[in-house]
Amino acid sequence: MHDFYSDTKTKPGRAMREAMLAAEVGDEQKGEDPTTRRLEQRVAGILGKEAALFLPSGTMCNQIAVAVHCAPGDEIICDRTCHIINSEGGAAAALWGVMVHPLDGEAGVYTPDQVRAAIRSPSRYAPPSRLLCTEQTANLAGGAVWPLEALEAVAEVAKAAGLATHMDGARLLNAAVKTGIAARDYAAGFDSVWLDFSKGLGAPVGAVLAGPRAFIDRAWGIKQRLGGAMRQSGVLAAMCLYALDHHVERLAEDHALAATIATRLAQLPGVARVLSAPTNIVIFDLAAEAPDAATLAQRMRAEGLIVGQFGPRRIRVVTHRDVDAAAGEALCAAFARHLGGA
Repeated sequence: MHDFYSDTKTKPGRAMREAMLAAEVGDEQKGEDPTTRRLEQRVAGILGKEAALFLPSGTMCNQIAVAVHCAPGDEIICDRTCHIINSEGGAAAALWGVMVHPLDGEAGVYTPDQVRAAIRSPSRYAPPSRLLCTEQTANLAGGAVWPLEALEAVAEVAKAAGLATHMDGARLLNAAVKTGIAARDYAAGFDSVWLDFSKGLGAPVGAVLAGPRAFIDRAWGIKQRLGGAMRQSGVLAAMCLYALDHHVERLAEDHALAATIATRLAQLPGVARVLSAPTNIVIFDLAAEAPDAATLAQRMRAEGLIVGQFGPRRIRVVTHRDVDAAAGEALCAAFARHLGGA
């Protein structure tokens, strides 16, 4: 079975598991786990921030950032397609009483003018605009990369209006590898940012949230409310460190395979549109004469190929370290059989 549903489907290889076995560990909550401290310090350096905090998931990173930056009744501004809106169970409202103001960006990227128009004037009747959020790369826009100048421009508008800024950096390193622009440069205009290790980097668990020291101190308090420390978390952090050492530059291989798949799909009669696929996510819409997305996904699974149904006629394919060129060829051949290719 070749699983193209998501890069979260990666599994740790033997070398990564051996790194876990060799990890020095201690009580994370007391600051006594040397491996976790090393990971946090390294990620803080990569992102150009003062401090960082190891967490189980990227959703937890986003929600802790919302909790630190905002008070109940505040409003955050973000793109309509972003993870905070679509994939976190309404947590901003349910946990923190925070509203969301969605923007309709182009491929997940909104403009400074859209930000200016969304920021509310102070009023006793309206929620205060408090936080601007971006997502690098933009998942539901096909892994689109925010240009550096676009990030700088929207962050500048937010800062001028007194808003905090936060970057969902789940696939930030995909953007960095694709463009050659350092992650710290992408993150420079943002008060908080995080990296995910359980997607393209191939670790089984973990994300690291970074920001100023005072922000991370407050983030620890929210982490405690949500369940506390992970204690000897070095066994997990060791796999994340291994990923930083061995799995970053190879993200280019995932990008190349995604580009090949996108090109092949665009040639099929049963495909109406393929979104631009600059990194490792390919999203395409099915033509009227093609099977619907649910039917196509079922047929692909029957051939040992798992893809994502993201709407009645929309399919998502994600490349990662556990699907190679041969798997990509099998995927393209199966799509051709079902979507009218030669």
